[in-house]
Amino acid sequence: MALPIPPQTASEPPRARSAADTLTPLIESTYKSSDITFYVNGKKTVLSNANPHWTLLDYIRAQPNLKGTKLGCGEGGCGACTVVLQAPEILSGKRRVKHLAVNACLFPLVGIDGKHVITVEGIGSVEKPHPLQERIAKLHGSQCGFCTPGIVMSLYALVRNAYNSETNKFHLSERDIELEGHLDGNLCRCTGYKPILQAAKTFITEDLQGQLVEDLPGSGDAKLEKEIVDLVRNGCGSTSKGSCGRPGGCCRDAPSESSSANSKSPASTPPTEPVAMSDEELTPAELEVQKQPEQDSSISGTAYAKPVKSKEDASGAIEVKTTTALDAPLSGSKHGIPVVQFQEYVPDTELIFPSVLWKFEPRPLCYGNDKKIWFRPTTLDQLLELKDAYPSAKLVGGASEVQVEIRFKNSDFAISVYVSDIPELKRTSLPAEAALESAKEIVLAANTPLTELEAICKDVYAKLGKRAMVLEALRKQLRYFAGRQIRNVASLAGNIATASPISDANPVLLAAGATLVAHSKEKGEFDLPMSDFFVAYRTTTLPPDAVLTRIRIPLPLPTTREVLKAYKQAKRKDDDIAIVTASFRIRLDNAGIVEDACLVYGGMAPTTKTASKANTGLIGQKWFSSETLDATLTALSEDFDLPFGVPGGMAHYRKTLTLSMFFRFWHESAAELGLGEVDTEVIDEIHRAISTGARDDYNPTEQRVVGKQVPHLSALKQCTGEAEYIDDMPRMDRELFGGLVLSTKAHANIVSVDWEPALELPGVIGYIDKDSISKEANIWGSIKKDEPFFADGKVLHHGQVIGMVYAETALQAQAGARAVKVVYEELPAVLTIDEAIQAETFFPHGKHLKKGLAIEGNMDEAFAKCDRVFEGTTRMGGQEHFYLETNAALVIPSGEDGFMEVWSSTQNNMETQEFVSQVTGVPSNRINARVKRMGGGFGGKESRSVPFACYLAIAARKEKRPVRLMLNRDEDMLLSGQRHPFQARWKVGVSKEGKLVALEADLYDNGGFSQDMSGAVMDRCMTHIDNCYECPNAYLRGFPCKTNIHSNTAFRGFGAPQGMYFAETIMYNVAEGLGMDIDELRLKNMYVPGNWTPFFQKIDQDWHVPLLLEQLRRSSDYDNRKTAVAEFNEKNRWRKRGICLVPSKFGLSFATALHLNQAAAYVKIYHDGSVLLHHGGTEMGQGLYTKMCQIAAQELGVPLDSVYTQDSQTYQIANASPTAASSGSDLNGMAVKNACDQINERLQPFREKLGKDAPLRAIAHAAYLDRVNLAAHGFWKMPRVGYSWGDTNLETVKPMYYYWTQGAAASEVEVDLLTGDHTVLRTDIMMDVGNSINPAIDYGQIEGAFIQGQGLFTMEESLWTTNGQLFTRGPGTYKIPGFSDIPQVFNASMLRYDNEGKPLSWNHLRSVQSSKGIGEPPLFLGSTVFFALREAVKAARVMNGATVAPGEWKLDSPATSERLRLAVGDELLKKAEVKRKEGEKSFFVTVS
Repeated sequence: MALPIPPQTASEPPRARSAADTLTPLIESTYKSSDITFYVNGKKTVLSNANPHWTLLDYIRAQPNLKGTKLGCGEGGCGACTVVLQAPEILSGKRRVKHLAVNACLFPLVGIDGKHVITVEGIGSVEKPHPLQERIAKLHGSQCGFCTPGIVMSLYALVRNAYNSETNKFHLSERDIELEGHLDGNLCRCTGYKPILQAAKTFITEDLQGQLVEDLPGSGDAKLEKEIVDLVRNGCGSTSKGSCGRPGGCCRDAPSESSSANSKSPASTPPTEPVAMSDEELTPAELEVQKQPEQDSSISGTAYAKPVKSKEDASGAIEVKTTTALDAPLSGSKHGIPVVQFQEYVPDTELIFPSVLWKFEPRPLCYGNDKKIWFRPTTLDQLLELKDAYPSAKLVGGASEVQVEIRFKNSDFAISVYVSDIPELKRTSLPAEAALESAKEIVLAANTPLTELEAICKDVYAKLGKRAMVLEALRKQLRYFAGRQIRNVASLAGNIATASPISDANPVLLAAGATLVAHSKEKGEFDLPMSDFFVAYRTTTLPPDAVLTRIRIPLPLPTTREVLKAYKQAKRKDDDIAIVTASFRIRLDNAGIVEDACLVYGGMAPTTKTASKANTGLIGQKWFSSETLDATLTALSEDFDLPFGVPGGMAHYRKTLTLSMFFRFWHESAAELGLGEVDTEVIDEIHRAISTGARDDYNPTEQRVVGKQVPHLSALKQCTGEAEYIDDMPRMDRELFGGLVLSTKAHANIVSVDWEPALELPGVIGYIDKDSISKEANIWGSIKKDEPFFADGKVLHHGQVIGMVYAETALQAQAGARAVKVVYEELPAVLTIDEAIQAETFFPHGKHLKKGLAIEGNMDEAFAKCDRVFEGTTRMGGQEHFYLETNAALVIPSGEDGFMEVWSSTQNNMETQEFVSQVTGVPSNRINARVKRMGGGFGGKESRSVPFACYLAIAARKEKRPVRLMLNRDEDMLLSGQRHPFQARWKVGVSKEGKLVALEADLYDNGGFSQDMSGAVMDRCMTHIDNCYECPNAYLRGFPCKTNIHSNTAFRGFGAPQGMYFAETIMYNVAEGLGMDIDELRLKNMYVPGNWTPFFQKIDQDWHVPLLLEQLRRSSDYDNRKTAVAEFNEKNRWRKRGICLVPSKFGLSFATALHLNQAAAYVKIYHDGSVLLHHGGTEMGQGLYTKMCQIAAQELGVPLDSVYTQDSQTYQIANASPTAASSGSDLNGMAVKNACDQINERLQPFREKLGKDAPLRAIAHAAYLDRVNLAAHGFWKMPRVGYSWGDTNLETVKPMYYYWTQGAAASEVEVDLLTGDHTVLRTDIMMDVGNSINPAIDYGQIEGAFIQGQGLFTMEESLWTTNGQLFTRGPGTYKIPGFSDIPQVFNASMLRYDNEGKPLSWNHLRSVQSSKGIGEPPLFLGSTVFFALREAVKAARVMNGATVAPGEWKLDSPATSERLRLAVGDELLKKAEVKRKEGEKSFFVTVS
């Protein structure tokens, strides 16, 4: 094979020769094979000379039937690509199969040699699902479904590893599911995680065959444990020595003595019978395990008539040609409580590890091309020989760092060497127990996977106790390092050698005095002390031709008084890189004098750094002394005196953390050594318990189909990987792939664009840019047409599209895009709202709201009536959508008439059709825009998805070939916009009793470089700034700002969360200013029926917020808990709690975009009795297809499974409004009902003739023979609405919103004042959803929206660099909530009754089935976490003597750990203050 050119940036020793000179002899002598031999889902595969640029994910997704494994981020941060590797292992003569969940997007393809790859398709299908898949589907744990296969596979690995083939027992508990980090590498943006955890936990309690045993050595916290110890059937007899370890046994096991019999096994738990419930209790669904689960005949099990014949009579419909059933049906319902039955788990059906792999002999491998080559040595000698020949070869283990550099930093490692299969580097052998007791050091193999290292540390610490404190510190750091998938393959050597300044492990090793053992062919084995190892940023003393082989960690003598601890603070507890990490070791003599000290920090310098002044100053000092503590804190301030603009930002916070961590260590070490009384509260970090919570599954208004908790109709397909998304669609003949050329500048003139370097690359076919379409066609926009498809002479934000390269493969297209050379002339950039206000760069808007005295311009008079006036400026950051499926599209051109089929992951088929029509120059009737499902949308695909379909259409028209594009995560975050950052400058006046009198506010949103929907978002913000409170005089003005960031867009809530956040912030300021209880203030100002909003919509009979508040107050025990929180705060100095109860109302409709408040549907009944349903709504996980099918089935009197929706397309429904504004069910549901009503009217005579119980197949047959039209086009437009801006006439003004979806939530939090870390102890949420069409789907929306809102208000922070580059472009830098961030207790319920227990009616709504839209309204209630945090911080400030007066302190959103810590107002904070010098700028910019 041709050898690649050596990398130019490689560090070469003087004797370096060319790659060909050095590597060709090695290849000829040693690396004679290019064949990767492995199994995929039980089938043997041999891959010869594979594409060297491929990861495991690239290979898997290139296979025709393995599309369940998804690309979500490309950096191992979301888990969508998770697969399981079965790898053989022989320890102490015993065979064991390891099941490793890994990120396929990172894992080197060469690493699967000799292993068994299991994808989600391999463990089950819709016809025969794995119990994990079935549970997640039936318990509503899959909404959009894009993340689901990865979550399934992470759980699958956990379950398979928990099985002991010798004892036939599972060592598994709820703790393992939730608290040991097995799911920390998986993200879900839809569900809120709770139903996934429920599915996993109930799988343990009800499904596993064998015996569950307690396996919790060293754990004594009963609160954390809820062990499952039920005896279950013995699934397998004694095993022979070659068992593959499959649960239930493998082909080599002895026959089982017990049989499965005919009925359900003893493992099945009895049904959970409903009991008498008090008003405060929630009724859960009944869960059962059956050998053959039943299905509810009202929703599943339809029979269809045989084909019609030309002269057939009415008897023809009696015969049945086929039947159908739902994939995951309900089993029934008992008095409004759903009954869910699960297939019994049969362990014998698990995939068997291929026995031939036990005999597999790894061979040295080499494959590649003239650009890149992979080597896979199998011995240390082979590796050393290779490194000696070519020292700049890149060593790759888990590839967690390398693959990110390749994908996102455009690094190109021409020679890569996979080292994780070298036994000498991988296996750590511990001494026997007797020798271990006297061991002076622990020696770790350098490439021991971190998951195994965790177990080793835990085991040794359990045996040696405090002598092995260093290992416990290391284990603690590793537990929160990356996700489980990365820990399964990453190694300590990789962590050390990359020399990251924020490494979690290096401070521990440095503090412990560890020594690295290196090896090279020239020098042999030699030591490298950790104390001298790091010499500069990402630079070490490891010679280029050497490799790390072992790490030696010293252990203190049993008599030594030594303590070593480690600490880490990140934006998110699980799977996050550190902001600051530290490890401290202290050794004292018998008098308590410091003999030795080593304080080490990461994240405070370009390298892992020891605190030299502090270390020196401690020697000879009495440790347990406040003077020593104070002196060390002062020394640390000098050791780490960060400048304000330090790279990485957060100077004050990072410096505060250095002091806080040492402060904690000082107390912890004193307690550990028994030196005296210390405040133990300082020592304890926040740890969460196993989460619990309930839904009120009782639905008193349940009907035959509507109101039943039917699982999402695609849920099981999503769990098995069979659900098809845009990029899963089969490759077309001659298909091309697009790669976008994006601006690297925020604001600049384009001097030149050189496409030639791209066109010279292999596989590149051509490109498109501004010259590919007319100037008139190059402009688009959702509301105002002000945005170019392609930059024309100037770029206006970082990431703006300049053009698109297209090629034969996606990798070639991306390489081509990177090769394009663009020359810029930079211009000043406006990034923030403050800069826009100063520069007066606004989009035209001109809308305002006036109420009361403001109508006549007399706000001064209004404020003159007030006893108190408060003013402030409140900021709220934006939010990245982070749908798991990035934007994707596929355009298929026809050979005639300019027709195109446009598949796009879009919420807006109509707009996609219109603009594809524009750029291709054909009428809309020749463009069929289609979408089957999206992997999440949240508003981000309402408008911003449109350009990608247009780019492909231009290229497809040009080349007359299909063209496909799926954005990488960083591209999507650059291009798709976010939730609008907002700023409010407000002034409020109140009476001394606390009644609101006057409100004046200027509202600003950061729209970005084009208008998109910024004006409409501002409108909704202005109409929600009242939240639930009456203010008689109001003057509200909105100003959308034009800046040089990406164009911000629709996001779940669409301005309403920002408006309500401002309302509640104002209320807190008023309460604090008056010294009034906030809950009293809310009730005092609550709307009552007959009040008018600032836009003159009347509060009517549908006003339920007071009911919600009162019922939630009772059910959550709010008043008692509020008192308990106050008592807790009185007693605790270093932890504070906060609690709040907040209401909300959300207006349903497209507001003043009146033309969008319409929908159409098309219902067709075929002769056999099956129903085809089309409507204008799109499915993005919110369950719209399921709800629409339920409505149609209910109206037509048929089982649910007889109604089918294939996709959404403009050829079936013309001029469809986008699926947005929470109106999808309202608009499309009424259109579906209208169509069904028409058909029912036509079928009425036949129903009367054939009887009320006649199946639809008989009725349709008779109607067909009578020549009755069995298809109907339904239509509905929303009545009543029609508000006009500026109309203040109570007689003529029309409502803006059709109704309010209302809700309330109570949240309680606890904050660690030393770090700013927090946990949500409990959340109770209650929503008024009317009569729910499907409570399970609505609960999914409620819980998912709440968690998304929690992320918005607490941890999700978008950052830019000062030159306008978006910094947060993936899960590595942008953190959404994970499994461990949800409330520890999370209860959800729906409003059913008034306060006297009488059923409520929503018939007055005139909505479909008297239901309410629910997609967006709950999101704002995530702010209850924010406001509870604010209360906790306020308590801390009061304790510390800091002001809490309005205008003198504030906490802006999001309440990150940094903002929380910096608001505490304590002495450590003051000591660590970093003052801004003249001209200094913060390293990062927040644009609100």
